[in-house]
Amino acid sequence: MSGQEGLLRIFEYALNQEETGKKFFQDSLTRLNIGSAVSAFQRLIQEEQKHIEFLQRLIGHIKAGKKIGLADVEEVVLKPVDYFDSRARSEFLERCTAESMVPDVTVFNLAWLIEKDLSEFYHNMAQKTEGEAKLALAMLADWEASHEKFFRQFRDALTETYAHMPWGG
Repeated sequence: MSGQEGLLRIFEYALNQEETGKKFFQDSLTRLNIGSAVSAFQRLIQEEQKHIEFLQRLIGHIKAGKKIGLADVEEVVLKPVDYFDSRARSEFLERCTAESMVPDVTVFNLAWLIEKDLSEFYHNMAQKTEGEAKLALAMLADWEASHEKFFRQFRDALTETYAHMPWGG
């Protein structure tokens, strides 16, 4: 397998994972009960779509026999987004704990696992590649790491809160 074939397989796998993640976020919208969580997921869906378009562009270049250029990578740089402002963050945590929003907690935990897996995959693949492909994979790893951090913060806060709640008995 040539280097280009290997890159193609990496990016096709990544595209499949991004599409799966986007579908999970879309499907989860129906399970979320808090407006701020819905808004955050809608923003994440938009970002996942940008990741998909980025990967499709890279795959297209490889299939056309072109090398990935730095311009292809820089063209899609995403600015970090604050999915919840501080008011929405505190509202979300309060409502989750006050109303025992277990489905929301479950969705956030699964989302964290998806993003963590993707971040690790991109990071590992970046270590095995060179040039602009390495840069593209490192950017994807950073994007997914920011998503992972977002979900991990909520998972940790909710887990801690639920662990100390008086559940009766």
